[in-house]
Amino acid sequence: MGLSCENSKKADQEMQGNEDVTLKKKYVVYQVFTRLFGNTNTTNKPWGTIKENGIGKFNDFTEKALKEIKDLGVSHIWYTGVPHHAVINDYSKFGISNDDPDVVKGRAGSPYAVKDYYNVNPDLAENVENRLEEFQALIERTHQASLKVIIDIVPNHVARNYISLSKPKGVKDFGEEDDNSVVYHVNNNFYYNPNESFKVPIWKHGYSPLGDEKHPLEDGKFLEKPSKWTGNGSRKSQPDMNDWYETVKVNYGITPDGQKDFDELPAGFENEDYKKHFEFWQDKVVPNSWIKFRDIALYWIEKGVDGFRYDMAEMVPVEFWSFMNSAIKMKNPDAFLLAEVYNPTLYRDYIKKGKMDYLYDKVQLYDTIKSIMQGKGKTKHIPPILDDLKDIEHHMLHFLENHDEQRIASPDFAGNARKGKPAMVVSATSTTAPTMIYFGQEVGEDGSEHAGFGSPTRTSIFDYIGVPAHQRWLNNKQFDGGQLTSDENELRDFYKRLLNFTLNSSALTGYYQDIHIHNIQNTEWYNNKVLSFVRWSHNEKLIIISNFNAKNTYGFELSIPQNIIEKWDLKNGDYTVVDQLYKSYTSKLKVSGNKAEVRVDIKPLESFILKLN
Repeated sequence: MGLSCENSKKADQEMQGNEDVTLKKKYVVYQVFTRLFGNTNTTNKPWGTIKENGIGKFNDFTEKALKEIKDLGVSHIWYTGVPHHAVINDYSKFGISNDDPDVVKGRAGSPYAVKDYYNVNPDLAENVENRLEEFQALIERTHQASLKVIIDIVPNHVARNYISLSKPKGVKDFGEEDDNSVVYHVNNNFYYNPNESFKVPIWKHGYSPLGDEKHPLEDGKFLEKPSKWTGNGSRKSQPDMNDWYETVKVNYGITPDGQKDFDELPAGFENEDYKKHFEFWQDKVVPNSWIKFRDIALYWIEKGVDGFRYDMAEMVPVEFWSFMNSAIKMKNPDAFLLAEVYNPTLYRDYIKKGKMDYLYDKVQLYDTIKSIMQGKGKTKHIPPILDDLKDIEHHMLHFLENHDEQRIASPDFAGNARKGKPAMVVSATSTTAPTMIYFGQEVGEDGSEHAGFGSPTRTSIFDYIGVPAHQRWLNNKQFDGGQLTSDENELRDFYKRLLNFTLNSSALTGYYQDIHIHNIQNTEWYNNKVLSFVRWSHNEKLIIISNFNAKNTYGFELSIPQNIIEKWDLKNGDYTVVDQLYKSYTSKLKVSGNKAEVRVDIKPLESFILKLN
């Protein structure tokens, strides 16, 4: 019953754009906020110190912990918050300068205000002097667990007090050789306001950098003259408190009026591979910041890091990404390069010209699924998104949570972790793209802790805090879920079944076709609280259906379009279909001529991955 060669080629063109589906692989990324993962302290005092609220370490990712993550159905771990960023903790005896709370967000600091790219966060080490060696040991343990390592690179901005103690011989710090008497020079790393001094933002609404505590360095002042432009692009010497005031914007050779002071890629170069892009830049003079970040990336590749997540990539010119990503791929062709890009009009440029492997699918798929989970949107809005992105579908990473987004179980999102189950099935199975989950998502973490900087609903990335549902799985570092509730255990079991299935299913690396619109038009009792589509390969055929309604059970004869009958080469008769998540639901696909139907009885928030036997 396999596809004929002719039908297979036609399906490839129609359903998956021009890419060769036989070369695609499904991946699952487990994003973990490194300093929170192993923390067993449950104090959770707002603005609590590292001693009061505790912290996790690199060493908490033991062989057992990594095995459990791998067994969850994970291929890559994104260790968030690894590069050395500004923190409110005294490490001066190790030669590390203290950070000023007036330009640090929270007590533990933003992981996106990096102060030394050639070393790691001292908070994460048992022995601060050996922090880099401890991270390298974690890389090795991760690889031994058959997992790949991803860390952050934040090219758009660095901490206001950037200074590298660990840079290799011959490497200059950002800004060290800048001419700060001018606003802009192509080889300056920063933009300046000559003759002006930086001023700390005016704090509003009763805000204070460390809550009620007063720190010796908290005086409303930070010495920076001349002042630099702020990370989000504010040119004011006194940025607003809602600006990224703790960071300074990096200059990539874009003049203040927006002109590019570097070579652009030739027309048609989006169709060339990374080797051609690498060759293109070999005889070009590029801005100094480009070289600095390329060298940083290659430094970590040499250390064994397998890929990067790039923060706010769209704020950096696409030509730079061509330059850097092609250099990375020349060192490691399998490097996993993931970018945060929120402007859909830029997607194809950053994938094809910038040589990104994957981009966040937030603005289209995530936002739409979130609306459906909240009871506002309709499932009919999903198929047009998948159709719009079909030429780049493999490159659009799917997620329901990450460090920037609200927890599913938080009141401001869905208020119930179980509402993530149908959404997760759709997110993980509708395309060949990678799936990402955020640690604690698999046990229903609700992000309700008042950590300090920022508001609840998101697990804090700025303060020392415990993550309660995750800690119950942690079970005093036994990593066995020994304290989980029955509901949390059931949820984790669901994620484990789903994610492992996605890694091993050939159909999910193959072809897709929507059958939702067909069923809205042809099936009684079918509605926009459910979603259905089919996925297939030469040896696996799946009918996937999810019920987003938290209250209603639905029963109907799901209709399979005639063109799928033809592509699957179905003959008249009955075919058994069995759910692949729990193996407990079985039905019959009945084929007669150009008509095919399968009986579906689906409970609230239930999903079926029905495999044709």
